[in-house]
Amino acid sequence: MIHLRDVTKIYALEGIVVNALAGVSLDIQDGEFVAIMGPSGSGKSTLMNILGCLDQPSGGVYELDGIPILGRTEDELAVIRNAKIGFVFQSYNLLPRLPAIEQVELPLIYSGTPNRREMAEQALVAVGLGERMHHRPTQLSGGQQQRVGIARALVKSPSLILADEPTGNLDSHSTEEILELFVQLNERLGMTVVLVTHEPDVGARAHRVVTVRDGLIVSDLSQVPHRPVHNDAPARDTTDSPNAHEQPTAALPRAEHAREVAS
Repeated sequence: MIHLRDVTKIYALEGIVVNALAGVSLDIQDGEFVAIMGPSGSGKSTLMNILGCLDQPSGGVYELDGIPILGRTEDELAVIRNAKIGFVFQSYNLLPRLPAIEQVELPLIYSGTPNRREMAEQALVAVGLGERMHHRPTQLSGGQQQRVGIARALVKSPSLILADEPTGNLDSHSTEEILELFVQLNERLGMTVVLVTHEPDVGARAHRVVTVRDGLIVSDLSQVPHRPVHNDAPARDTTDSPNAHEQPTAALPRAEHAREVAS
């Protein structure tokens, strides 16, 4: 899925050269759930931008699904992003006046995909928002808004889900629900999930933790994901939960690779 070899990223800021990435090598296989962690300024956000084809490496090799990325034009990168990658952001990035169903349709409109409404409905049911399709962001809680963002990311069954601090604006209850949704996308639909976070509890839900410091990978550890037990927990407020008759991720088939992108 992801193949990096000796990837560097150099910024020149007012005559000062900053080595944001100093030679990163990393392989992520199809179907993995990986957390990228590190302190502020470590290079993890730069790495995420490169993985998402939002920025180009200064040097080295990056291949996504076997497609070489270095040297691509902005238009070519946009095509690859649209076909291969679903993004989930900390700030949700929802348009304030659009209902959830139209938010999820947006990437399908950009690509000219037919049957957009049906696909968007399936994605919203899959994240437990089947009865809130016509709610605007101001009518949804933070956790529900993030579910809309996740539905928008997975509506085209991308090869890769990239999540940048996806729980950073959520309370602990909503954080747990969103993390469980990522686990289901990975385990039940086989989607590759790469999640950037600085929170150890969030990273503990991944199968593998890659730690970045000073532009280098300093550790790469497989782990048994932590699965919280709520047997003694008080009854939850279900206003931010999937409806009892809607099972998250049930509406979508197992993820397959997006269509091939012309090289």
